[in-house]
Amino acid sequence: MRKLFVIGIGAGDPDQLTLQAIKAMNQVDVFFVIGKGAEKQELVDLRGQMLAEHVTGDYRVVEVPDPPRDRTPDDYRAVVDDWHDRRAAALADQFAAVDGVGGILVWGDPALYDSTLRIVERVLAGGGIAFDYEVIPGITSVQALAARHRIVLNKVGEPVQITTGRRLRESPMGDAVVMLDAECSFTAVADDDAQIYWGAYLGMPDEVLISGRLRDVADEIARVRAELRERKGWIMDTYLLRH
Repeated sequence: MRKLFVIGIGAGDPDQLTLQAIKAMNQVDVFFVIGKGAEKQELVDLRGQMLAEHVTGDYRVVEVPDPPRDRTPDDYRAVVDDWHDRRAAALADQFAAVDGVGGILVWGDPALYDSTLRIVERVLAGGGIAFDYEVIPGITSVQALAARHRIVLNKVGEPVQITTGRRLRESPMGDAVVMLDAECSFTAVADDDAQIYWGAYLGMPDEVLISGRLRDVADEIARVRAELRERKGWIMDTYLLRH
């Protein structure tokens, strides 16, 4: 493989693909997809729809099974580090078999809470294969959330953090966009008068939006989130917590 494109494809709406992303997709011979199992096949299928609609030449799709990992580890960083090593090894084997240009379609943007770029660097550091790679930015769930709720993320002249549910539980903070929150950490926030803007499956047909004063809608969001996850088998959601 002489070159790899790491392409951000947006938060779920196929119309969020940029012209730059489409041009890059049309240079790819082989697309690599990290398989997440039967429950998340919908995410693989949506990538396939994007390729069918926008790529005019011949291409192949290679699905690479995602190595399992402990989702509730005592040592989070060590477990993720090991997981990245095993992901890199799986991708390196596939990269080595490609003669031409490869591509990885990344949900959202490769620069925000995504491990693809770190794993690509691990593949190169391993020394078994050499290639150039280019990163194509995409629309994040953070941008999609703000657009769908018709809000500005930050107050005038004020900062906003982007963090995880785990970090929110560990320490209080100011206005924050929260991602990767399986525990509904907003229910433990002391400021009941905060405003919350929550969205799940942003840009997809099953998109759900809820907003309001935290004390009024926290229980509703937790209930709806649990129902959606039970129905689909997976969920991707994010929210802005504004004090």
